[in-house]
Amino acid sequence: MAASSSSSSTSSRRADNGTGGQQQQQQQASSSSSSRRRKSQGPLATAYLVLYNVVMTAGWLVIAVGLVRAYLAKGSYHNLYYSIEKPLKFFQTAALLEILHCAIGIVPSSVVLTTFQVMSRVFLTWAVTHSVKEVQSEDSVLLFVVGWTITEIIRYSFYTFSLLNHLPYLIKWARYTLFIVLYPMGVSGELLTIYAALPFVRQSGLYSISLPNKYNFSFDYYTFLILTMISYIPIFPQLYFHMLHQRRKTLSLTEEHKKSE
Repeated sequence: MAASSSSSSTSSRRADNGTGGQQQQQQQASSSSSSRRRKSQGPLATAYLVLYNVVMTAGWLVIAVGLVRAYLAKGSYHNLYYSIEKPLKFFQTAALLEILHCAIGIVPSSVVLTTFQVMSRVFLTWAVTHSVKEVQSEDSVLLFVVGWTITEIIRYSFYTFSLLNHLPYLIKWARYTLFIVLYPMGVSGELLTIYAALPFVRQSGLYSISLPNKYNFSFDYYTFLILTMISYIPIFPQLYFHMLHQRRKTLSLTEEHKKSE
């Protein structure tokens, strides 16, 4: 879940703290708060964010088309990474701008949370997949690339239409439903790719610093990767069940709104 989604999640949490009339009041307050935040962005900031999300949607669509074309040309899903390597690196790295968006206040999300979410993917893109060439042919890479690609097309489309105040229900439904499969799929691919990189990192000493040196500092990248994999254990369930909770609230509110009309 990316940075901008924190705003939607925060609004949803505020809207569901009570029941009955209290819930309705909180929903109205949340809607007003969201409107005030959007107004505070100003037309230039809103226009920029729309442009950014349109470009990112198009970028991930390019990656999706590249994957399909490569698959049709080869007749196999193996080694498809090489067909989309450059656009994947470019558009995943471009997501670093989302940290800046939060830092300067045009997106009301946590800078810390956004930094963690964006950097984890940038890390896997550059510090693992790019740096350890041997894993680029692993099927696990395709697993997280496909998961990321579908997720990002939906996510950036969701933000674009939300900024334009014209969000189709299908995109909203996809945003809060397809993650049920895509999130575990992406995480599985990420973990399997890091695991596949371990023997090569250990053998080459990649990014490791050994003693003695003038800084009296050591760093073992192999151990760092293992700790990174372990960190998924407490983090993944929390984020996954949080999104399930958000799905129930968001889609149920939408259904209630339809009935009220």
